[in-house]
Amino acid sequence: QVQLVESGGGLVQAGGSLRLSCAASGRTFNDYTMGWFRQAPGKEREFVAAISWSGGRTYYADSVKGRFAISRDNVKNTVYLQMNSLKPEDTAVYYCAADLAPPATMSGMAREPKYWGQGTQVTVSS
Repeated sequence: QVQLVESGGGLVQAGGSLRLSCAASGRTFNDYTMGWFRQAPGKEREFVAAISWSGGRTYYADSVKGRFAISRDNVKNTVYLQMNSLKPEDTAVYYCAADLAPPATMSGMAREPKYWGQGTQVTVSS
C-alpha cells in the first residue's frame, strides 16, 4: 500500500507559479513511477506529467510542456510539480499518482495508476 498526500495548491494570477508536492509513505517509494493528473470541472481527468523511479525519464502533456517540470526526491519520498506561466485553463484539481508501470504507460493512460492522492485545488485567475 502507498499513501499519497498532495499539498501546495492555491489561487494564483495568470502568469504566476506554484509548486505542488506529493509526499508518499508505505511501500518503497523508489520502486514507483510517479505522476500528476488533473481534472477540471465538467471534464475528464487528464495526464499532466510522469517521472520514472530514478528521475531519469520524464513525460509531459503537450499542454504543459515548457511550463511545468516534474521532479522527485527519493530520500524525502516526495514528488514535485513546478508550474510556471500558469493559465486560467490550468485550473483544476491536481492529483498525484503512483504505479509500478513505466512512465510511458502512465502518460498514455493505458491503465489507471494503482495509488492516488486526495487532490489539491489549483485556481488560476485571469
